[in-house]
Amino acid sequence: MPSSPSYVYAGVAWIRESTEGGVFRRSCEGGDWIKLANGLPEDADVHAITVHPSIPGTVYLGTKSGPYVSTDHGDHWNRMDFPFPGVQAWSILVQPADHRRIYIGGAPVGIYRSDDAGATWRAMPTPKMPGRIAMPFPCRVMRLAAHPTDANVLYATLEVDGTMRSLDGGETWEDTSADLLSMAERPHLTNHLRTTVKAEGMLDGHAIEVSQAAPDSVFMACRMGLFRSDDRGTHWEDMEIGRFSPLRYGRDVRTSPLNPNVMYAALSPASRSRDGSLYRSDDGGRNWTRFDHTIQAKATMMAVALHPTDADRVYCASRVGQVFGTQDGGTTWQEWMLPETCQDVFCLAAG
Repeated sequence: MPSSPSYVYAGVAWIRESTEGGVFRRSCEGGDWIKLANGLPEDADVHAITVHPSIPGTVYLGTKSGPYVSTDHGDHWNRMDFPFPGVQAWSILVQPADHRRIYIGGAPVGIYRSDDAGATWRAMPTPKMPGRIAMPFPCRVMRLAAHPTDANVLYATLEVDGTMRSLDGGETWEDTSADLLSMAERPHLTNHLRTTVKAEGMLDGHAIEVSQAAPDSVFMACRMGLFRSDDRGTHWEDMEIGRFSPLRYGRDVRTSPLNPNVMYAALSPASRSRDGSLYRSDDGGRNWTRFDHTIQAKATMMAVALHPTDADRVYCASRVGQVFGTQDGGTTWQEWMLPETCQDVFCLAAG
């Protein structure tokens, strides 16, 4: 029986009339980008892409119009029966310990859960986060992560309000940002661009991740760098990524699905810039080296995608529609530019 084809998916947002959003697909074996628009709104803003870990061809999208699903690698999309109008889907998690359980993180901040593979949904009690930062956009759940074997343990990072944790499958949430607030007192971690709150940068969460190599440890990427907790989010420490990289703005952090000691991080100088880099750690985040050596990012590095069955295939995307990657573990790199109208890439996935 032939193996299922694998693809790279790129999610793009609209930023002005002369640009376009949506989701694009390219075969891992080569070829051109194809826009996958069948069943999606014309103005689809794609914030998240999640490839199902055990059902080939099933892909979930988080958009400003809610969640969508495809069962044929994106050829056709259907809006999920998600009965919460006005909720934007910013993150989608398939629970690793129970693939029938799926979570959506929304804007405004909310958590939604399905226990039947997305057939029905219910809103979990609203997390009572403090709402410390008033930004020009609604606070959103940028990323969800789960303990690899304990289905009750979940984590989320917010843009912009820190981190939170659930120990009961999302029924209740607790704020786990105390150490992030304390670290914001340090001069090099104090940052505020749109408010007067000096902890704004530390609370500007972009990605959160858990590794099977250390299941009680949590890794978080935010505006001020990379941070780690070894006690399920109760306490945080600075991973001091500046020891290894001149760029500290963290947009994505991922653990290899095939080697849980291997991690990748997308680093840049700022949310909108003309630089970015991809770093790799082989020891669970203790040491990092630059991984993308032959192609220079044209803008802020936004996302990392790791192939689920081939550790040599690693992909990344910069904000302005530039996707590049390696198929041989970093020996060689190729660049695959999206159409020129794609100027705000948010997410990337492979599978």
